[in-house]
Amino acid sequence: MLALLRLVVFGFIILTVIYVSISLYSRSVRRGKLLTEWQNTGRPGDKDAYIEAGMAQYQHSLRRRLIWLVYIVPITVIAAIIYFTNFM
Repeated sequence: MLALLRLVVFGFIILTVIYVSISLYSRSVRRGKLLTEWQNTGRPGDKDAYIEAGMAQYQHSLRRRLIWLVYIVPITVIAAIIYFTNFM
């Protein structure tokens, strides 16, 4: 039982570090694309306001939600392995 608790705690910590890393990387890539788009099109107006509006759209995007698969997939795989090992 202690081994399972240790697996859950360390697994959650590792998955959280991976999630935060991927999330920060994805945000920086999106911010870079918005900056490049603003520079290439020669848009008038405030650059920071344009980037913030684009980042607000990113907050509701599918890509941001798909990052949650970092938690879902490993937990599902580990649960399936435990189930099939013990009950099949």
